[in-house]
Amino acid sequence: MSYRKERNMLIAYWVTTILGPASFVIGGFFFITHGEQQIATLSGLGYPEYILTILGFWKLMAVIAILIPRFPRLKEWAYAGFFFELSGAAASHLLNGDSLALAAQPLVFLALVMASWALRPRSRKLVS
Repeated sequence: MSYRKERNMLIAYWVTTILGPASFVIGGFFFITHGEQQIATLSGLGYPEYILTILGFWKLMAVIAILIPRFPRLKEWAYAGFFFELSGAAASHLLNGDSLALAAQPLVFLALVMASWALRPRSRKLVS
């Protein structure tokens, strides 16, 4: 792979990682601190308030796992966790009868997470 292509891939990886997985630092913080909007959204979906603490903690741990060097297996689990959380959020909105626009919001972040996963450098991949 040429230097230019490799550099562009690395830039694309970091852009999608900052906009996708790394942006969950904010969401994780608001979940752990039980932000008003997060409580309202999850209670509207029928989830108990304590789930905010659990999801917030794991969001923050997943961000750390993705951003730190090494530990490729842990990164795979973190990306999988984001996939399940975001696809579950979209499904929850749809099954609750919410608008398609509201259900699409987590799918936008899911697309960024999937792009981050697909663009990650070899040093961040689980090589068999």
